[in-house]
Formats: sequence, structure tokens, C-alpha cells
Amino acid sequence: MISGCRDDQTSADVSNIAEFELPDPAGRSAGACTSAFLSVVYADDKKPDDDLSFQDVLMKMRDILSEGEYTQIPQLSSSRPLDVETKFDLTPENFTGAKRSVLIGINYVGTSGQLTGCHNDVLHAIDYIKNVHGFDDENIHVLMDDGEHTNPTKANIMAAYAKITAESKPGDVVYLHYSGHGSKVKDKNGDESDGNDEVLVPVDYTEAGMILDDDLLKFLAAKFKRDVFVTSMMDCCNSGTVLDLPYNFKADGNQTAIVPEENYDFDAVSELGSSASDCCTIS
Repeated sequence: MISGCRDDQTSADVSNIAEFELPDPAGRSAGACTSAFLSVVYADDKKPDDDLSFQDVLMKMRDILSEGEYTQIPQLSSSRPLDVETKFDLTPENFTGAKRSVLIGINYVGTSGQLTGCHNDVLHAIDYIKNVHGFDDENIHVLMDDGEHTNPTKANIMAAYAKITAESKPGDVVYLHYSGHGSKVKDKNGDESDGNDEVLVPVDYTEAGMILDDDLLKFLAAKFKRDVFVTSMMDCCNSGTVLDLPYNFKADGNQTAIVPEENYDFDAVSELGSSASDCCTIS
């Protein structure tokens, strides 16, 4: 999983993405994390000429964000002890199956917490996965609060995640994208070292509640079958460990390798039907 910031940071909604040198299909803003990511992997509407590692992508994102005076630190988390020098690609060389995607963009239209860039993030990401990685429209599921697509309620988001985990088979490639509000709430089961659960904020959060990181691990990450290759982009606040994966890398210029999360309960994850060694690869 690539996240826009550490758990203790906010992720910017940018009013003018011209500084990222990206097209703007809806004439509005976009998320700083998504824009920085695409500036690295999709500059000039094409794949970079030179191969980039996971570390290259994260550090280049951080450089772009720093130039824009954004303080957020991109973070990489994984289900396995991934070598950060591994070539970055949504589609690994041993890919043999289908390419599937769920993309969620929530602008919270008409609310006091309205954002302006999350729909654009999804549009940019769709363009990227189709043009560079060959994803087909029939396997791209979009949730946006735009009156045209599936409304990103809590129930609809969890249903989309349940569907893609059930349908994905060994050898398949999956891309997940979330742009919207993220937050944190008090941890109630004692599994968070900082005392907080990271959460996603569905469009109907005032009635349905937040989506806890515990639930994203249990009902999303741990549900993918072995040998499904999953990449997740979380462009939201407090998102560093929002999938509760065991290995983490912060692009802060100091960390040079992915490291295990302190006091991670591998036994508890195994009881969910998955483990760091048996589940899909999620990055």
C-alpha cells in the first residue's frame, strides 16, 4: 500500500495541480499524494523510460511534495518483507490472470467537509491503469459521490471490497484506490501502539460510521487469495498503516529498508484466514 502520509499527518487536497504538470480532466483540484505519484510514474502520459524501484517512487514523490512545501511523508506498507529496491510495477512479470480495480473518490459534496480533488484523483488513476497497465473498463469498479457512479457509502464500499476479493484468483492483479477523508479514532481492542485506529470516512459516515483499519485488514487485505498481487493507493489523512499490514517504509530520507511493525500480532492475522507468508502480496 502506498499512503499519502504517516498516521499522524494530514494529506493535502490541492486547489491547483498545475504545479504537478498533470492534465486536469474536470478543471478542478486533486490530491497531493495521487498527483505526486502520477508525476513520477505517468509523466507526459506515459511510463518512465527507466525502471523505478519502490523506493525510487516513494522518494521521488517526497521530493515533489517537498518542492510544493507539503510536509506529508509518503509511506509504503506491505504484507511481506518487500525489498524496497524491487522494481515498481502494478503488473509483476509473473502475471497470468485478470486485472481488476476498485477506485473510490469522495468529495463529500454539499457538506462542511467538502473536498474538491478526489473525483479528479480517480479520473487520473483510471487513465493511468488503462493506458499504462492495460486494465479493461469491464473490470474497473468506480465509486464516487457525483450522482453518476455507485455512491461511496460504507455498505457500498465494503460490498465492492468483498466482491473484488471474492472474484480475484491466483495470478490476478488488483489496483485499489481511495481518495477522500481519513481520520483516526480511539483504539478499543488494544492492538495499536499509538492508541488510535486509522479509518476511512465513507460519504454516509454520520449515519453508518467510519471504516476501521481493523475491518480493512479483516474484510479486505486478509481475504485476498495467495498469489494475487495487490497495489493500494490511500490518498487521505492518517493513512500510513490504514490496512494494518506488518511491514512499513517511510520515505523520510532516513529509513532505507522496509521494517516490521513493532509488536505486530501475526497470530491474530493468521486467525483471519491469512498470514504474512500465506496471503496475497499487498503493496
